[in-house]
Parts: sequence; C-alpha cells; structure tokens
Amino acid sequence: MISHPKAQELTEAVGRWIDEIRPGLDPRNQFLARVAANALAAVTRELQLGEEAKAAAVQRLEPILGHGGTYEGLTWELCEKLRSGDFTADTPGLMPALRANVLDQLAIDQPGYRHETSLP
Repeated sequence: MISHPKAQELTEAVGRWIDEIRPGLDPRNQFLARVAANALAAVTRELQLGEEAKAAAVQRLEPILGHGGTYEGLTWELCEKLRSGDFTADTPGLMPALRANVLDQLAIDQPGYRHETSLP
C-alpha cells in the first residue's frame, strides 16, 4: 500500500506551486491562479477538518432528532423538519447546534471570517 503522498500533501504542494508562479502571469491569469490556489486551500482544510466537523455535527443533531444516524441522513431529516415547521428557532438545543455547525463549516470554507466570538 502506498501511503505518500497523501491528498492533503498534494493539494498543499500544488497550491504552493501556483502561488510561486502567479507573480509571473498576466493579470487575468494571476487572478485565475489565485482562485485555483484558494480552491485547493479549501480542499486541504476539508481534508484536515471535514470528518471531525461532521462527527461533531452528528453528536449535536442526534439528541435534537432523538436518534442516531449519518451526517447526511441527520442533516436531511433536520432540513425536512425545518421546512415542515416541525422544528423552529424555539426547538430546544437547535440554535446552539446550528451555530456550532456553521462555525465549523466556516473554519473550512472561510477561515479568515471573523464572527462575534472571535472579536477582541
């Protein structure tokens, strides 16, 4: 079994290479290279943090929904309950769980985003 390079190492290496060549590109391709490097950085963060974030979301959603399940299944069920009106902002534990799930996802998608809990 081949253990290296790992996906995270590959995305980081390609992102560094893009950043290295970007200054020599014309303005349009500099922009496109920056977009590509940012996309690779998001993939790297997903590889680093994604499974832990999903596991934490499952732990938050199980008591609210009253049973266990997969991240995808619990999220789907939660969406259905919100759409139907079975769950509202007043549902016990829902808002703190949603907030924590969103903050975990922001750590992956937009790590520089400053939310009120990160303000000095």
